[in-house]
Amino acid sequence: MDRFKTPILMMALLLVMAVGLVWAGFALRQIIASLVFLMILLGTLFYWKFRLGFAFGGISVLLAANLIDIPRVIEFAGLDIILFLVGMMTIVGFLEENHFFEYLVAKAVDAIGERPYLLMAVLMVLSTFFAALVDEVTSILFMMSAMFHITRRYKINPAPFLLMIVFATNIGSSATAVGNPIGVMIALRAQLSFMDFIRWAAPIAMVCTLITIVLCFVFFKKPIAELKANMQKQGNEPDELKHVAYKKSDIRICWLLFLMTITSLVFHHHVEELLHLQKNTLLIGTALFFGAVAIFMKAGDARNFFSRRVDWWTLTFFLILFASVGTLKYVGVTEKIAEGMITIAGGGSMVLINIFTAAICLLTAFMDNVLAVATFIPVVDEIQKIGVYIFPFWWAMLFGGTMYGNATVIGSTANIVAMGMLEKEFNQHIKFTEWLKPGLAVSTVTIVVAMLLLFAQFHWMPGAPAKF
Repeated sequence: MDRFKTPILMMALLLVMAVGLVWAGFALRQIIASLVFLMILLGTLFYWKFRLGFAFGGISVLLAANLIDIPRVIEFAGLDIILFLVGMMTIVGFLEENHFFEYLVAKAVDAIGERPYLLMAVLMVLSTFFAALVDEVTSILFMMSAMFHITRRYKINPAPFLLMIVFATNIGSSATAVGNPIGVMIALRAQLSFMDFIRWAAPIAMVCTLITIVLCFVFFKKPIAELKANMQKQGNEPDELKHVAYKKSDIRICWLLFLMTITSLVFHHHVEELLHLQKNTLLIGTALFFGAVAIFMKAGDARNFFSRRVDWWTLTFFLILFASVGTLKYVGVTEKIAEGMITIAGGGSMVLINIFTAAICLLTAFMDNVLAVATFIPVVDEIQKIGVYIFPFWWAMLFGGTMYGNATVIGSTANIVAMGMLEKEFNQHIKFTEWLKPGLAVSTVTIVVAMLLLFAQFHWMPGAPAKF
Protein backbone atom coordinates (compact mmCIF):
# COMPACT_ATOMS: atom_id res chain seq x y z
CA MET A 1 0.00 0.00 0.00
CA ASP A 2 2.91 2.35 0.79
CA ARG A 3 4.07 2.36 -2.82
CA PHE A 4 0.75 3.95 -3.85
CA LYS A 5 0.97 6.84 -1.34
CA THR A 6 3.29 9.00 -3.41
CA PRO A 7 1.36 8.68 -6.71
CA ILE A 8 -1.90 9.39 -4.84
CA LEU A 9 -0.33 12.44 -3.19
CA MET A 10 0.93 13.68 -6.57
CA MET A 11 -2.52 13.27 -8.15
CA ALA A 12 -4.13 15.06 -5.21
CA LEU A 13 -1.73 18.00 -5.52
CA LEU A 14 -2.33 18.21 -9.28
CA LEU A 15 -6.09 18.18 -8.69
CA VAL A 16 -5.87 20.92 -6.05
CA MET A 17 -3.69 22.98 -8.39
CA ALA A 18 -6.18 22.50 -11.26
CA VAL A 19 -9.09 23.65 -9.09
CA GLY A 20 -7.08 26.64 -7.88
CA LEU A 21 -6.12 27.68 -11.40
CA VAL A 22 -9.73 27.46 -12.60
CA TRP A 23 -10.85 29.53 -9.60
CA ALA A 24 -8.10 32.09 -10.38
CA GLY A 25 -9.45 32.50 -13.92
CA PHE A 26 -6.61 30.86 -15.86
CA ALA A 27 -7.29 29.89 -19.49
CA LEU A 28 -7.30 26.20 -20.50
CA ARG A 29 -3.87 26.49 -22.19
CA GLN A 30 -2.42 28.07 -19.06
CA ILE A 31 -3.93 25.38 -16.82
CA ILE A 32 -2.51 22.53 -18.92
CA ALA A 33 0.96 24.14 -19.10
CA SER A 34 0.95 24.76 -15.34
CA LEU A 35 -0.13 21.20 -14.51
CA VAL A 36 2.53 19.72 -16.78
CA PHE A 37 5.18 21.89 -15.14
CA LEU A 38 3.94 20.91 -11.68
CA MET A 39 4.11 17.26 -12.73
CA ILE A 40 7.78 17.73 -13.65
CA LEU A 41 8.48 19.42 -10.31
CA LEU A 42 6.67 16.78 -8.25
CA GLY A 43 8.31 14.00 -10.22
CA THR A 44 11.69 15.58 -9.52
CA LEU A 45 10.88 15.98 -5.83
CA PHE A 46 9.46 12.51 -5.17
CA TYR A 47 11.36 10.46 -7.78
CA TRP A 48 14.73 12.20 -8.03
CA LYS A 49 16.41 9.36 -9.96
CA PHE A 50 13.74 9.58 -12.67
CA ARG A 51 13.60 13.38 -13.00
CA LEU A 52 14.79 13.28 -16.61
CA GLY A 53 11.99 10.85 -17.48
CA PHE A 54 9.41 13.25 -16.04
CA ALA A 55 11.01 16.13 -17.94
CA PHE A 56 10.91 14.22 -21.23
CA GLY A 57 7.32 13.18 -20.62
CA GLY A 58 6.29 16.73 -19.73
CA ILE A 59 7.81 18.39 -22.79
CA SER A 60 6.25 15.73 -25.05
CA VAL A 61 2.80 16.57 -23.61
CA LEU A 62 3.41 20.28 -24.19
CA LEU A 63 4.38 19.58 -27.81
CA ALA A 64 1.41 17.28 -28.39
CA ALA A 65 -0.98 19.85 -26.90
CA ASN A 66 0.45 22.50 -29.24
CA LEU A 67 1.41 24.67 -26.27
CA ILE A 68 4.95 25.02 -27.61
CA ASP A 69 6.59 24.32 -30.95
CA ILE A 70 10.09 23.19 -31.94
CA PRO A 71 11.49 26.70 -32.67
CA ARG A 72 10.42 27.88 -29.23
CA VAL A 73 11.78 24.75 -27.53
CA ILE A 74 15.16 25.72 -29.01
CA GLU A 75 14.64 29.39 -28.08
CA PHE A 76 13.77 28.64 -24.44
CA ALA A 77 16.20 25.74 -23.87
CA GLY A 78 19.00 27.97 -22.55
CA LEU A 79 21.76 26.69 -24.82
CA ASP A 80 24.02 29.54 -23.70
CA ILE A 81 23.74 28.32 -20.10
CA ILE A 82 24.29 24.69 -21.15
CA LEU A 83 27.42 25.58 -23.17
CA PHE A 84 28.88 27.55 -20.28
CA LEU A 85 28.29 24.66 -17.86
CA VAL A 86 29.82 22.15 -20.31
CA GLY A 87 33.00 24.26 -20.53
CA MET A 88 33.28 24.77 -16.77
CA MET A 89 32.62 21.09 -16.01
CA THR A 90 35.46 20.18 -18.37
CA ILE A 91 37.90 22.61 -16.73
CA VAL A 92 36.96 21.60 -13.19
CA GLY A 93 37.07 17.93 -14.15
CA PHE A 94 40.69 18.30 -15.29
CA LEU A 95 41.66 20.06 -12.05
CA GLU A 96 39.86 17.47 -9.94
CA GLU A 97 41.37 14.47 -11.72
CA ASN A 98 44.83 15.90 -11.05
CA HIS A 99 43.98 16.26 -7.32
CA PHE A 100 44.42 20.04 -7.38
CA PHE A 101 41.71 20.83 -4.83
CA GLU A 102 42.64 17.94 -2.52
CA TYR A 103 46.22 19.25 -2.56
CA LEU A 104 45.12 22.77 -1.51
CA VAL A 105 42.88 21.51 1.30
CA ALA A 106 45.56 19.13 2.62
CA LYS A 107 48.11 21.98 2.69
CA ALA A 108 45.67 24.10 4.72
CA VAL A 109 44.94 21.28 7.21
CA ASP A 110 48.66 20.61 7.68
CA ALA A 111 49.23 24.29 8.50
CA ILE A 112 46.49 24.42 11.18
CA GLY A 113 47.30 21.48 13.43
CA GLU A 114 45.33 20.58 16.58
CA ARG A 115 43.05 23.65 16.72
CA PRO A 116 39.49 22.43 15.96
CA TYR A 117 37.72 25.81 15.97
CA LEU A 118 40.33 27.30 13.66
CA LEU A 119 40.29 24.13 11.55
CA MET A 120 36.51 24.29 11.05
CA ALA A 121 36.59 28.04 10.39
CA VAL A 122 39.27 27.60 7.74
CA LEU A 123 37.51 24.63 6.12
CA MET A 124 34.25 26.59 5.98
CA VAL A 125 36.01 29.58 4.42
CA LEU A 126 37.69 27.24 1.92
CA SER A 127 34.27 25.74 1.14
CA THR A 128 32.96 29.24 0.43
CA PHE A 129 35.99 30.09 -1.71
CA PHE A 130 35.98 26.92 -3.78
CA ALA A 131 32.21 26.96 -4.28
CA ALA A 132 32.51 30.51 -5.61
CA LEU A 133 35.26 29.64 -8.05
CA VAL A 134 34.50 26.13 -9.31
CA ASP A 135 30.81 25.43 -8.40
CA GLU A 136 29.11 24.05 -5.33
CA VAL A 137 28.92 20.37 -6.35
CA THR A 138 32.62 20.05 -7.19
CA SER A 139 33.52 21.90 -4.00
CA ILE A 140 31.35 19.66 -1.83
CA LEU A 141 32.92 16.52 -3.31
CA PHE A 142 36.51 17.23 -2.28
CA MET A 143 35.69 19.23 0.87
CA MET A 144 33.53 16.39 2.21
CA SER A 145 36.23 13.85 1.32
CA ALA A 146 38.72 15.84 3.43
CA MET A 147 36.19 16.30 6.25
CA PHE A 148 35.28 12.60 6.31
CA HIS A 149 38.96 11.71 6.50
CA ILE A 150 39.30 13.91 9.60
CA THR A 151 36.15 12.61 11.32
CA ARG A 152 37.12 9.00 10.62
CA ARG A 153 40.64 9.54 12.00
CA TYR A 154 39.35 11.06 15.25
CA LYS A 155 36.32 8.72 15.52
CA ILE A 156 33.60 11.38 15.72
CA ASN A 157 30.11 11.69 14.23
CA PRO A 158 30.52 13.24 10.73
CA ALA A 159 26.93 14.59 10.47
CA PRO A 160 27.43 17.98 12.26
CA PHE A 161 30.60 18.66 10.28
CA LEU A 162 28.83 17.78 7.04
CA LEU A 163 26.22 20.44 7.82
CA MET A 164 28.90 23.06 8.51
CA ILE A 165 30.64 22.41 5.18
CA VAL A 166 27.34 22.33 3.25
CA PHE A 167 26.11 25.60 4.78
CA ALA A 168 29.33 27.42 3.82
CA THR A 169 29.30 25.85 0.34
CA ASN A 170 25.79 27.03 -0.50
CA ILE A 171 26.51 30.54 0.71
CA GLY A 172 29.80 30.66 -1.18
CA SER A 173 28.08 29.59 -4.39
CA SER A 174 26.32 32.98 -4.46
CA ALA A 175 29.58 34.94 -4.62
CA THR A 176 30.29 34.58 -8.35
CA ALA A 177 28.53 33.77 -11.60
CA VAL A 178 30.19 30.33 -11.76
CA GLY A 179 29.46 29.12 -8.23
CA ASN A 180 26.01 27.75 -8.92
CA PRO A 181 23.88 27.00 -11.99
CA ILE A 182 21.44 29.64 -10.78
CA GLY A 183 24.26 32.21 -10.86
CA VAL A 184 24.95 31.29 -14.49
CA MET A 185 21.24 31.57 -15.32
CA ILE A 186 20.94 34.97 -13.65
CA ALA A 187 24.19 36.31 -15.17
CA LEU A 188 23.16 35.43 -18.71
CA ARG A 189 19.50 36.46 -18.41
CA ALA A 190 20.20 39.71 -16.54
CA GLN A 191 23.34 40.53 -18.58
CA LEU A 192 25.49 40.68 -15.45
CA SER A 193 29.27 40.29 -15.70
CA PHE A 194 31.63 38.32 -13.46
CA MET A 195 32.73 41.63 -11.92
CA ASP A 196 29.11 42.54 -11.16
CA PHE A 197 28.98 39.45 -8.95
CA ILE A 198 32.30 40.35 -7.32
CA ARG A 199 30.91 43.82 -6.57
CA TRP A 200 27.36 43.00 -5.45
CA ALA A 201 27.32 39.37 -4.34
CA ALA A 202 30.79 38.39 -3.08
CA PRO A 203 31.03 40.86 -0.13
CA ILE A 204 27.57 39.86 1.10
CA ALA A 205 28.45 36.17 0.75
CA MET A 206 31.60 36.66 2.84
CA VAL A 207 29.69 38.46 5.61
CA CYS A 208 27.08 35.70 5.64
CA THR A 209 29.82 33.04 5.77
CA LEU A 210 31.32 34.66 8.87
CA ILE A 211 27.87 34.79 10.50
CA THR A 212 27.31 31.14 9.59
CA ILE A 213 30.63 30.13 11.18
CA VAL A 214 29.57 31.78 14.45
CA LEU A 215 26.12 30.17 14.31
CA CYS A 216 27.65 26.75 13.63
CA PHE A 217 30.04 27.13 16.57
CA VAL A 218 26.96 27.69 18.75
CA PHE A 219 24.81 24.91 17.23
CA PHE A 220 27.60 22.34 17.12
CA LYS A 221 29.50 23.22 20.27
CA LYS A 222 29.47 19.65 21.61
CA PRO A 223 30.74 17.93 18.41
CA ILE A 224 33.57 20.48 18.09
CA ALA A 225 34.46 19.96 21.78
CA GLU A 226 34.56 16.20 21.13
CA LEU A 227 36.85 16.78 18.13
CA LYS A 228 39.14 18.91 20.33
CA ALA A 229 39.30 16.24 23.04
CA ASN A 230 40.11 13.49 20.55
CA MET A 231 42.74 15.63 18.84
CA GLN A 232 44.47 16.29 22.16
CA LYS A 233 44.29 12.62 23.10
CA GLN A 234 45.35 11.19 19.75
CA GLY A 235 47.60 13.96 18.39
CA ASN A 236 47.53 15.55 14.96
CA GLU A 237 48.79 13.62 11.96
CA PRO A 238 51.86 15.56 10.74
CA ASP A 239 51.35 15.16 7.01
CA GLU A 240 47.87 15.30 5.52
CA LEU A 241 49.41 15.57 2.06
CA LYS A 242 50.53 11.93 2.16
CA HIS A 243 46.88 10.96 1.59
CA VAL A 244 46.77 12.89 -1.70
CA ALA A 245 48.08 11.10 -4.82
CA TYR A 246 49.37 14.20 -6.60
CA LYS A 247 52.33 15.02 -8.85
CA LYS A 248 54.13 18.35 -8.54
CA SER A 249 54.22 18.80 -12.33
CA ASP A 250 50.44 18.26 -12.53
CA ILE A 251 49.84 20.77 -9.72
CA ARG A 252 51.88 23.41 -11.57
CA ILE A 253 49.83 22.86 -14.75
CA CYS A 254 46.62 23.04 -12.71
CA TRP A 255 47.68 26.32 -11.10
CA LEU A 256 48.31 27.79 -14.54
CA LEU A 257 44.96 26.63 -15.96
CA PHE A 258 43.07 27.70 -12.82
CA LEU A 259 44.59 31.20 -12.66
CA MET A 260 44.21 31.83 -16.38
CA THR A 261 40.54 30.80 -16.27
CA ILE A 262 39.73 32.97 -13.25
CA THR A 263 41.64 35.95 -14.69
CA SER A 264 39.78 35.65 -17.99
CA LEU A 265 36.44 35.44 -16.19
CA VAL A 266 37.22 38.50 -14.08
CA PHE A 267 38.22 40.65 -17.07
CA HIS A 268 35.85 39.27 -19.71
CA HIS A 269 33.60 42.34 -19.62
CA HIS A 270 36.51 44.74 -20.25
CA VAL A 271 37.70 42.68 -23.22
CA GLU A 272 34.15 42.54 -24.60
CA GLU A 273 33.94 46.33 -24.50
CA LEU A 274 37.35 46.63 -26.13
CA LEU A 275 36.36 44.29 -28.97
CA HIS A 276 32.78 45.64 -29.20
CA LEU A 277 31.29 42.22 -28.41
CA GLN A 278 27.86 41.51 -26.99
CA LYS A 279 27.84 41.38 -23.18
CA ASN A 280 28.82 37.97 -21.70
CA THR A 281 30.07 36.66 -25.05
CA LEU A 282 33.45 35.95 -23.49
CA LEU A 283 31.91 34.58 -20.30
CA ILE A 284 30.83 31.61 -22.40
CA GLY A 285 33.93 31.88 -24.61
CA THR A 286 36.28 31.63 -21.63
CA ALA A 287 34.63 28.43 -20.38
CA LEU A 288 34.76 26.82 -23.82
CA PHE A 289 38.34 27.95 -24.61
CA PHE A 290 39.91 26.66 -21.41
CA GLY A 291 37.68 23.59 -21.62
CA ALA A 292 39.35 22.98 -24.99
CA VAL A 293 42.78 23.40 -23.36
CA ALA A 294 41.84 20.78 -20.75
CA ILE A 295 40.69 18.37 -23.48
CA PHE A 296 43.92 18.81 -25.45
CA MET A 297 45.98 18.15 -22.31
CA LYS A 298 44.18 14.84 -21.80
CA ALA A 299 45.54 13.73 -25.21
CA GLY A 300 44.65 10.09 -25.94
CA ASP A 301 42.10 9.95 -23.12
CA ALA A 302 40.30 13.10 -24.33
CA ARG A 303 37.06 11.44 -25.43
CA ASN A 304 36.62 9.34 -22.27
CA PHE A 305 37.62 12.29 -20.11
CA PHE A 306 34.99 14.56 -21.68
CA SER A 307 32.28 11.88 -21.40
CA ARG A 308 32.88 11.16 -17.73
CA ARG A 309 33.45 14.74 -16.50
CA VAL A 310 30.44 16.43 -18.13
CA ASP A 311 27.20 15.60 -16.32
CA TRP A 312 25.04 15.08 -19.40
CA TRP A 313 22.13 13.74 -17.34
CA THR A 314 21.83 16.98 -15.35
CA LEU A 315 22.46 19.25 -18.35
CA THR A 316 19.78 17.52 -20.40
CA PHE A 317 17.37 17.91 -17.48
CA PHE A 318 18.19 21.63 -17.31
CA LEU A 319 17.61 22.01 -21.05
CA ILE A 320 14.13 20.44 -20.87
CA LEU A 321 13.32 22.30 -17.65
CA PHE A 322 14.16 25.66 -19.24
CA ALA A 323 11.99 24.82 -22.25
CA SER A 324 9.04 23.93 -20.00
CA VAL A 325 9.46 27.17 -18.03
CA GLY A 326 9.57 29.02 -21.35
CA THR A 327 6.19 27.49 -22.14
CA LEU A 328 4.75 29.08 -18.98
CA LYS A 329 5.97 32.43 -20.24
CA TYR A 330 4.70 31.77 -23.78
CA VAL A 331 1.14 30.98 -22.67
CA GLY A 332 1.01 33.84 -20.14
CA VAL A 333 1.31 31.99 -16.81
CA THR A 334 4.31 33.98 -15.58
CA GLU A 335 2.48 37.18 -16.43
CA LYS A 336 -0.42 36.05 -14.21
CA ILE A 337 1.99 35.24 -11.36
CA ALA A 338 3.64 38.66 -11.67
CA GLU A 339 0.25 40.37 -11.69
CA GLY A 340 -0.76 38.46 -8.56
CA MET A 341 2.41 39.49 -6.72
CA ILE A 342 1.98 43.11 -7.77
CA THR A 343 -1.66 43.09 -6.58
CA ILE A 344 -0.66 41.68 -3.17
CA ALA A 345 2.16 44.25 -2.90
CA GLY A 346 -0.29 47.06 -3.62
CA GLY A 347 2.08 48.74 -6.05
CA GLY A 348 4.95 49.15 -3.57
CA SER A 349 8.29 47.98 -4.91
CA MET A 350 9.77 47.30 -1.46
CA VAL A 351 6.83 45.09 -0.49
CA LEU A 352 6.98 43.41 -3.90
CA ILE A 353 10.66 42.45 -3.63
CA ASN A 354 10.09 41.02 -0.15
CA ILE A 355 7.17 38.92 -1.40
CA PHE A 356 9.29 37.84 -4.36
CA THR A 357 12.23 36.87 -2.11
CA ALA A 358 9.97 34.97 0.30
CA ALA A 359 8.50 32.99 -2.62
CA ILE A 360 12.00 32.12 -3.91
CA CYS A 361 13.09 31.04 -0.42
CA LEU A 362 10.03 28.85 0.11
CA LEU A 363 10.31 27.14 -3.28
CA THR A 364 14.06 26.66 -2.84
CA ALA A 365 13.70 24.96 0.54
CA PHE A 366 11.14 22.44 -0.69
CA MET A 367 11.76 22.19 -4.42
CA ASP A 368 15.52 22.77 -5.16
CA ASN A 369 17.03 26.16 -5.99
CA VAL A 370 17.54 25.56 -9.72
CA LEU A 371 13.86 24.73 -10.20
CA ALA A 372 12.81 27.74 -8.12
CA VAL A 373 15.00 30.23 -9.98
CA ALA A 374 14.16 28.81 -13.40
CA THR A 375 10.49 29.32 -12.55
CA PHE A 376 10.91 32.93 -11.42
CA ILE A 377 13.29 34.36 -14.03
CA PRO A 378 10.39 34.97 -16.47
CA VAL A 379 8.42 36.56 -13.60
CA VAL A 380 11.16 39.20 -13.25
CA ASP A 381 10.77 40.00 -16.95
CA GLU A 382 7.03 40.52 -16.43
CA ILE A 383 7.66 42.75 -13.40
CA GLN A 384 10.02 44.87 -15.49
CA LYS A 385 7.31 45.43 -18.10
CA ILE A 386 5.22 47.45 -15.64
CA GLY A 387 8.14 49.78 -14.94
CA VAL A 388 9.55 48.32 -11.69
CA TYR A 389 13.31 48.74 -11.22
CA ILE A 390 14.48 45.09 -11.28
CA PHE A 391 18.25 45.24 -10.62
CA PRO A 392 17.85 44.30 -6.92
CA PHE A 393 15.39 41.53 -7.84
CA TRP A 394 18.17 39.56 -9.55
CA TRP A 395 20.31 39.63 -6.41
CA ALA A 396 17.32 38.82 -4.20
CA MET A 397 16.71 35.78 -6.41
CA LEU A 398 20.37 34.75 -6.16
CA PHE A 399 20.54 35.07 -2.37
CA GLY A 400 17.17 33.43 -1.81
CA GLY A 401 18.10 30.53 -4.08
CA THR A 402 21.51 29.89 -2.53
CA MET A 403 21.12 30.81 1.14
CA TYR A 404 17.72 29.18 1.62
CA GLY A 405 19.16 26.11 -0.06
CA ASN A 406 20.55 25.41 3.43
CA ALA A 407 17.09 25.09 4.99
CA THR A 408 16.37 21.48 4.03
CA VAL A 409 18.20 18.45 2.68
CA ILE A 410 16.59 18.94 -0.76
CA GLY A 411 17.26 22.68 -0.95
CA SER A 412 20.25 22.38 -3.27
CA THR A 413 22.15 19.80 -5.29
CA ALA A 414 25.15 20.14 -2.96
CA ASN A 415 23.00 18.97 -0.03
CA ILE A 416 21.86 15.86 -1.90
CA VAL A 417 25.41 15.04 -3.03
CA ALA A 418 26.75 15.42 0.52
CA MET A 419 24.01 13.16 1.91
CA GLY A 420 24.80 10.55 -0.72
CA MET A 421 28.47 10.63 0.29
CA LEU A 422 27.53 10.26 3.98
CA GLU A 423 25.36 7.24 3.26
CA LYS A 424 28.06 5.66 1.09
CA GLU A 425 30.98 6.28 3.47
CA PHE A 426 29.30 5.74 6.87
CA ASN A 427 25.92 4.13 6.10
CA GLN A 428 24.42 7.07 8.00
CA HIS A 429 21.52 9.42 7.30
CA ILE A 430 20.54 12.86 8.65
CA LYS A 431 16.80 13.03 9.33
CA PHE A 432 14.78 15.84 7.78
CA THR A 433 14.02 17.37 11.21
CA GLU A 434 17.67 17.10 12.32
CA TRP A 435 18.70 19.14 9.29
CA LEU A 436 15.78 21.58 9.53
CA LYS A 437 16.58 23.13 12.92
CA PRO A 438 20.12 24.45 12.20
CA GLY A 439 19.38 24.77 8.47
CA LEU A 440 16.34 27.00 8.95
CA ALA A 441 18.16 29.18 11.49
CA VAL A 442 21.21 29.66 9.25
CA SER A 443 19.05 30.25 6.16
CA THR A 444 16.77 32.80 7.83
CA VAL A 445 19.54 34.80 9.51
CA THR A 446 21.72 34.91 6.38
CA ILE A 447 18.92 35.88 3.96
CA VAL A 448 17.80 38.68 6.30
CA VAL A 449 21.38 39.97 6.57
CA ALA A 450 21.89 39.65 2.79
CA MET A 451 18.72 41.60 1.99
CA LEU A 452 19.52 44.32 4.53
CA LEU A 453 23.01 44.74 3.05
CA LEU A 454 21.49 44.80 -0.44
CA PHE A 455 18.93 47.47 0.49
CA ALA A 456 21.66 49.53 2.21
CA GLN A 457 23.44 49.82 -1.16
CA PHE A 458 20.34 50.71 -3.19
CA HIS A 459 21.43 54.26 -4.09
CA TRP A 460 24.72 52.94 -5.55
CA MET A 461 22.96 50.56 -7.91
CA PRO A 462 23.25 51.39 -11.63
CA GLY A 463 20.30 53.44 -12.85
CA ALA A 464 18.55 53.29 -9.47
CA PRO A 465 15.52 55.60 -9.14
CA ALA A 466 15.40 58.16 -6.35
CA LYS A 467 12.86 56.04 -4.48
CA PHE A 468 12.27 52.28 -4.50
